Amino acid sequence: STGVVKMQPKAEELKFVTKNDGYVHIHPSSVNYQTRHFESPYLVYHEKIKTSRVFIRDCSMVSVYPLVLLGGGQVHMQLQKGEFVISLDDGWIQFVAASHQVAELVKELRCELDQLLQDKIKNPSMDLCMCPRGSRIIGMIVKLVTTQ
Repeated sequence: STGVVKMQPKAEELKFVTKNDGYVHIHPSSVNYQTRHFESPYLVYHEKIKTSRVFIRDCSMVSVYPLVLLGGGQVHMQLQKGEFVISLDDGWIQFVAASHQVAELVKELRCELDQLLQDKIKNPSMDLCMCPRGSRIIGMIVKLVTTQ
């Protein structure tokens, strides 16, 4: 006679998966411990500890575009079952792109950003915001991240 309402998990029930440790939990001392829903399923963290189980602390949610553009490792793209998949970390993290064009553009933007950062390392005095190429790349990333 009554409907069922889906409940958000309790803080101690919420868990995430890491490549090396499997399931991890947010540490009770973390600011995000009481957060029961994240808009993105991806977190970055500063510290991982093991007591009664593996915990992460100092974590923040990260959405897909910042993860693809600023995460470590190479970005790969491939066609799987008719969908264009962008993968990171040797395929451990995968995203389905809306189209081949979107996948190519994201991959190319990441390559351009990587090259821009290499140029900055070679020439530390280079002002990325005053350089026409740098300002276009940074502007596009800011627009993409803030409007996703």
